[in-house]
Amino acid sequence: MSRLGDVFKNKKAFIPFITAGDPNLETTERLVLAMAAAGADLIELGMPFSDPIAEGPVIQAADERALSSGTTTDKIFDVVRRIRAKTAVPLAFMTYINPIFAYGTKRFLQNCRDTGIDAVIVPDLPFEEKGEIGPMCQTYGVALISLIAPTSDDRIAMIAREAEGFVYVVSSLGVTGVRQEIVTDLGAMIGAVKKANDIPCAVGFGISTPEQAREISKLSDGVIVGSAIVKIVAQYGEQAEEPVRDYVRRMKSALVGNED
Repeated sequence: MSRLGDVFKNKKAFIPFITAGDPNLETTERLVLAMAAAGADLIELGMPFSDPIAEGPVIQAADERALSSGTTTDKIFDVVRRIRAKTAVPLAFMTYINPIFAYGTKRFLQNCRDTGIDAVIVPDLPFEEKGEIGPMCQTYGVALISLIAPTSDDRIAMIAREAEGFVYVVSSLGVTGVRQEIVTDLGAMIGAVKKANDIPCAVGFGISTPEQAREISKLSDGVIVGSAIVKIVAQYGEQAEEPVRDYVRRMKSALVGNED
């Protein structure tokens, strides 16, 4: 997990998300390389799924575009293999438990290891059921990222103690999507994590502007942005490389001023 260990090393991490295969896998490969060159510290690749219960309409539409273009799990692994030959940027899959089970847990995690995926994020896998894939993640050296939400309350300490890599702090209730204002007491949530385990915390869900990223990074170790980037991809399609590169560069610059 050396690549994952470097994500937060003496810096505030910017973590962009795109949906693999949106609008096609050739564009995904170019977007990952562009984001890495623009300063992304870790890149999340969403695996398109027909029932993405944590996603709002922007990413749901991206999933539909990706599936319509013929994206499959095996084709995503092929793209990751090509990406890994060109960049060492840490990569994480955002997916759901059913696609992992359907593909075969052992085969999925073995391919993650062999192609260079550093972590998996599974939002519909409750902490209490992490044993479904957790031990096999350890076997193949793939971090299973823990999530906490505003409703996690007393469970935060329990989740934090067993977390690895970083804790994904969900900023708001509901599904993914751009929000004008984030009113959750993120400081209290992150404080509860740090009290239980000195592990980096990255905040996602709802962040879209450099100003939001700058403010949230005063409390957190990193910022995760998905829907705002997916909207750019939806607008520009196969020509999204430059607009996405520019967006990532501006978001990363917003965080640099808050680095120690």
